[in-house]
Amino acid sequence: MVAGGFREIVLTGVDIASYGTDLPGNATLGRLVRQILKQVPELPRLRLSTLDPAAFEHELLNALATEQRLMPHVHLSLQSGSDLILKRMKRRHNSTQATKLCRQLRILRPDVVFGADIIAGFPTEGVAEFEATLAHLGDCGITYLHVFPYSERNGTPAARMPQVPVPERKERAAQLRDLGDTRLRNYLATQIGKTTSIMVERSGIGRTPHYAMLSFQEAAAAVPPRAGEIVSATIAKAT
Repeated sequence: MVAGGFREIVLTGVDIASYGTDLPGNATLGRLVRQILKQVPELPRLRLSTLDPAAFEHELLNALATEQRLMPHVHLSLQSGSDLILKRMKRRHNSTQATKLCRQLRILRPDVVFGADIIAGFPTEGVAEFEATLAHLGDCGITYLHVFPYSERNGTPAARMPQVPVPERKERAAQLRDLGDTRLRNYLATQIGKTTSIMVERSGIGRTPHYAMLSFQEAAAAVPPRAGEIVSATIAKAT
């Protein structure tokens, strides 16, 4: 793929942070990342998709701390900031563990930016549990929010629990999205004046290492960059 011109590879799948648990030996996601970067030195960017906070291991933490070609963007499957709701979801982490992980990652990789998946209106979620989620997003320093209201799926344990009224789910999802817009806007404002690399996705559009979408003027270049190229630019404004 790299020989064919691809400049960024994304490792994705269901629960990739638990990679290797079904394999012989001591395979882990962190070791896989190191192996890829070692064996493909011409790859400029390696990115990870959504990660379970409970599955982080030493090798992965070490890779994020030391491998500059591993992008400083960590998207976490947080789902909720309420320990009660997390337990009812049968998640493997609690809010304290997630907060500690974010703080640890920020120490290891000071420029790291976090994203998170959040469910609004999971069964039995009350006002207190929802407010705990709002506070948790601030504690973790989340920049990118992927929010969706809970929807029933027949045959699941959650479908048999007391349900949050649909209008309340939608209202909470809207509040979370508004919070996400504000947090992203604040982050983008801090990037004005900085010079960064852009992985061009299509004409005039690309992504920074921190996953921010960036629009640039192709007219400024003698030869407009093509999709897949990595170029450098100074950020003039944020919208």
